Amino acid sequence: MSYDCNLIRLSDEAKASGLFLYFTFLGLQKEVVGDLLTEAIAKALSVIRASASLEGLKEDPVVRAYRDFYWRLGIDPTKVRPSSEALARRALRGEFPRVSPLVDAGNVASLETLVPIGIYDLDLLRLPLVVRLSEAGERFMPIGGKEQPLPRGYPIMVDSSGTVVHIYAHRDSTLTSVRPSTRRALVVGTGVPKVPEDLVERAVKRVVELAKVIGWAPAGPLCEAKPDV
Repeated sequence: MSYDCNLIRLSDEAKASGLFLYFTFLGLQKEVVGDLLTEAIAKALSVIRASASLEGLKEDPVVRAYRDFYWRLGIDPTKVRPSSEALARRALRGEFPRVSPLVDAGNVASLETLVPIGIYDLDLLRLPLVVRLSEAGERFMPIGGKEQPLPRGYPIMVDSSGTVVHIYAHRDSTLTSVRPSTRRALVVGTGVPKVPEDLVERAVKRVVELAKVIGWAPAGPLCEAKPDV
């Protein structure tokens, strides 16, 4: 299958809310033996610890932009944290979650930029996808959690079968998550108002750069999601 820039679209409501995202595609070329991301992880941890604190993290302009976006939607970001902030807080406590090499690459890029990164198994998705606001009663199966109903008005990414793949900038679905059998992946960087677009683009490029180290290769273009038509 060929991949193009029409495979993720933004609804009118999502676009009007200021949402934007960059995405690209990866394919596993070879299995790599050994932990080749140790140095990148250590450097990212060192930088975040030198530049931020648990108390001051919320004042970072990028973190603040995601928090402000949530507040405008009526979502309390101290309870529903943007994933990049949650990751940074763990790092500032001395933790870095090791999940799988590809997910770890995404987490390094997210920690370096404070941009939320989502990585999905393309064989578990039904393309294309759309980013829109939730309808009351839609269901979501989060990684590490129980199925939950979504209130109306949450920004979500949904595939063509109706599966809620992602709650925007917060959490991914276990139904489409990366696993040991994943061979084709979709990488998404999510942006909101006041976050520089080039920062989100750079975060996705950084995932690709790190993924090459662990045996993955680009399988499609780097794209910005366009309005749904």
